[in-house]
Amino acid sequence: MEARQSLAALAARPLPFTGRGANNCAPERARPGGCGLSSQPAMNPLTLATLKCLSATRHVSGEAIAASLSVTRATVWNAIQEAESLGVAIEKVRGLGYRLEHEVVWLDSAAIQGALGSATSRFRVEVVASTGSTNTDLLQRAAAGNPGGLVLAAETQTGGRGRRGRQWLNPMGGALTFSVLWRFEQGVSGLSGLSLVVGLACARALEEAGARGVGIKWPNDLQVDGRKLGGILIELQGDALGPSAAVIGIGINMRLTDAVAEAVDQPVADVHGAGGTGDRNVLLGRVLEMLARTLDQFVDGGFAPLEPEFRKRHVLHGRPVDVTFADGSVVSGIVEGTDATGALRVATPAGVRICHGGEVSVRRRLPA
Repeated sequence: MEARQSLAALAARPLPFTGRGANNCAPERARPGGCGLSSQPAMNPLTLATLKCLSATRHVSGEAIAASLSVTRATVWNAIQEAESLGVAIEKVRGLGYRLEHEVVWLDSAAIQGALGSATSRFRVEVVASTGSTNTDLLQRAAAGNPGGLVLAAETQTGGRGRRGRQWLNPMGGALTFSVLWRFEQGVSGLSGLSLVVGLACARALEEAGARGVGIKWPNDLQVDGRKLGGILIELQGDALGPSAAVIGIGINMRLTDAVAEAVDQPVADVHGAGGTGDRNVLLGRVLEMLARTLDQFVDGGFAPLEPEFRKRHVLHGRPVDVTFADGSVVSGIVEGTDATGALRVATPAGVRICHGGEVSVRRRLPA
């Protein structure tokens, strides 16, 4: 029987994949990048071309941009307005023109491919200016038989999907949003803990790129000092017993403007503030290289051999939490860690509860 399952944790119980997890809780979806804003309309192709004419070191006149792109100055003005609505910070000075408030490294497939190091032959990278959802695109291509290792990165997504079906927005040029198609010989029943493994790969790569103090919040968030740095969304296709395909969606905040940070409904962090590289192409290459290496470890031994390293990075370990399920029930206790499949272990007065899904929130103190 074919299975297609959207998992926030893939720490969910292995079988059956019926669309619901433990305690009748539907598995959660993460908001990659952590930007909980409404979705955006499709971007005009000229907007990105206009932005690529700009610099953070000097002003460029609208007339010069118009001549370069063979368009009218009104078209340039409209493109600048759209770019600002997408979160790009632009300084406008009458008589001088436009300047980016900080330099943006635009995505480039050749530059990403060149940053893959030892994993060059294992990925094929595609970059688009705008798409509905990189995950949706790769799910369609997985069903059509595309090989594993296909990567799709986008400057903007008009239909990005988030937790509990909410849509999310990444600020253009200020985040890294991409999806990876990865194929496994084993079925979906053998992939428990996959989102934790992906989070571990991202944390490793981010720290190699200079970001400090990157932790993982079960089941699918990256954090720095309790603030959301990024998130993971995994969707599966394939036979229950194998083979299977995973589309791994990852969003990482690179450099958020104050306006975007204030609009998000939770504390957020970015790679720039954590001391990491500002080159999105280099970082994406490093994440992909580390992802290949970590997924190889996962295929060889499952989640269990990686659990000790995950535990060290797990920001919930030893903390009092509430785990809220879709039916309204709540488990309160102290996080003891995860089991060999990646499910959350919560010590309660009634004993240890194994949580395969649910919304986790940190409590200030446990009830007496």
